[in-house]
Amino acid sequence: MFTGIISDVGTIVAREPFGDGARLTIETAYDAASIAIGASIACAGCCLTVTTLEALPSGSRFTVDVSSESMDKTTIGTWAVGQAINLERSLKAGDELGGHLVSGHVDGRAEIVDRADEEGMTTFTFRPPVELLPLIAHKGSVALDGTSLTVIEPGTTFSVAMIPHTLAVTTWGDRQKGDRVNIEVDTIARYVARLVDARTAA
Repeated sequence: MFTGIISDVGTIVAREPFGDGARLTIETAYDAASIAIGASIACAGCCLTVTTLEALPSGSRFTVDVSSESMDKTTIGTWAVGQAINLERSLKAGDELGGHLVSGHVDGRAEIVDRADEEGMTTFTFRPPVELLPLIAHKGSVALDGTSLTVIEPGTTFSVAMIPHTLAVTTWGDRQKGDRVNIEVDTIARYVARLVDARTAA
């Protein structure tokens, strides 16, 4: 589990075929001594497993293996060498839950249809997959590229507002209209919808 609070911005430094998917190498400021092989790290919101690890003077370099299904259903299929991605370490017992509970299991891709930069705030508007619309609620939580954000004005699209700090410490400062991002709806909303479906079918 994760919280949607980004703790570093990593860089993809290598990409190679791996089975029907890909093996990605990512550099980060995370201390290699604090990472175990098999650890889960959310990469732009996707929960991925560390398969190799190397210490660097300024942090570490690790690899993750990605299946073709994950590449098809998330933005991973478009990631290239040199690209920056939001990173978050998995939640530990006793850690502060600053955002909301995020599983790292991405539900799909949302398109940025507008970016409005105003003094002290930037508002992004997204078009999510239509099947996710019933699970996105006003003032509810959503994870976009791994970032915990609050929904405003949901409809066929929805918006979120970001303060300058968020833009500065994540990849959001560079995001523009037309970009696609990973979206994970609120876990509680997903399970409530499943219960409603089950009762309706009974």
